[in-house]
Amino acid sequence: MYRPREPFTTTAELFNPTYENVQGVNKKKYKSFGILQCLFKTYGGTEVNINNVYGVIDTATIETWFRPDITSASLLKIGNKSYEVVGEPEDINQRHKYIKMKVRGKKGGA
Repeated sequence: MYRPREPFTTTAELFNPTYENVQGVNKKKYKSFGILQCLFKTYGGTEVNINNVYGVIDTATIETWFRPDITSASLLKIGNKSYEVVGEPEDINQRHKYIKMKVRGKKGGA
């Protein structure tokens, strides 16, 4: 049976999108869905080399208690930085006890 190796010590705020129709266009707004405790590991980000240009993408792995409202459209705010979920969160062993997800730092607001 899976158990996290470390305690969930990082506090994150969960935001999920809500859509509002403004002049015929759906606008996405994020609404807070509460606070959660998680295990947050960055491992220094992800190194990429695109067209011989080296860069580091701000990525992290998060483990937390299972919540069905955490989806690929969710945002997590940790400190003063926002992270978007990359792909679907993994329900570990399909037991609805823990989830693990990859997140990427969100930049800009345009």
